[in-house]
Amino acid sequence: MGFLRFLTFALLALRTVAEDAVEEETGKPQSPNLAVKVSTSFPSSEIFGIKLVNGQATQAVLSVANEEPEPVTVVFVGGSLWTSDFTSPSPQGSRIVRNLTTTRYDIEISAGQSESIQYKFATELQPQELKLNLAVVLKTSEGTPITLQAFNETVAIVEPDTSIFDPQIIFLYLFLAGVFGGTCYFIYSTWISTLFPQKRRGGKDASRARKSTSGSKSVDPSDQVSVVGADGPAVTSGAKAYDESWIPAGHLQRPDARRVKSGSRPKSRNG
Repeated sequence: MGFLRFLTFALLALRTVAEDAVEEETGKPQSPNLAVKVSTSFPSSEIFGIKLVNGQATQAVLSVANEEPEPVTVVFVGGSLWTSDFTSPSPQGSRIVRNLTTTRYDIEISAGQSESIQYKFATELQPQELKLNLAVVLKTSEGTPITLQAFNETVAIVEPDTSIFDPQIIFLYLFLAGVFGGTCYFIYSTWISTLFPQKRRGGKDASRARKSTSGSKSVDPSDQVSVVGADGPAVTSGAKAYDESWIPAGHLQRPDARRVKSGSRPKSRNG
């Protein structure tokens, strides 16, 4: 359906161009003299000219004044971008660059009345200066289609202004910072860290030994028990640090100490 509308608009535009060419050759207008005036303004335009920002919708306001005794209907509004002036004698001077969006309105304008129509379009082109041509397709009360030129001036195609607070720019900065940091860390760990001697650090056993020595408790002398051994007395704490279940009962009992009188002589037996 959209392709059919665009085809209709293109055929009407070609018809108007052909009629203008015949008019230039014969000096007589071939299209009906329609008392309808169309003017175009751009609310967001600057003092230095009209700029079409890539990726942003450009709004054009078309004021259509009907001075006919009969009502007219605005059917289509469309446009195109060209490289230079349409009246250039060189065949390469009027090359079309891009066709713009064709919008259907079907707005009826009564006799002696005017209507404002908002037409929006967007561009995605290289920054340059082009010729913008906007056309309006009208329909009379008899159903005759008429194409009127609404705008034909030079405009500038520009890129949108960049800001440091743009989310895409912020993400780009973060991504580049991460790549740079990862590259620096890889270079440091691969080449630079090998040039500096590393300090020796105690292992887990040394740390455990420090904890055990620092956490040991002093033994009360009253709880110490002397054990007579071959090499002298040894001192152990009162708490048993061994399992007595596997020691025979006879070995657990202490032997009674026998007293030996000094200086006593054994009695001699008489033969």
